[in-house]
Amino acid sequence: MLIIPIKEGENIDRALKRYKRKFDRTGTMRQLRSRKEFTKKSVVRRQEVKKAQYIQHLRDQEDI
Repeated sequence: MLIIPIKEGENIDRALKRYKRKFDRTGTMRQLRSRKEFTKKSVVRRQEVKKAQYIQHLRDQEDI
């Protein structure tokens, strides 16, 4: 459970923004979505390789 201490006189919108940022950093939603359905290790590896190729392609284009 996330606890966000609110400082004296702090705007509630600012505190809410800090909460959202902290929640995103914990990776809870990403973990829930990944656990929703099972993916084989070979499929996960294939996706990682494909993503790495895409990023490498972008970096190669940047160098040109």
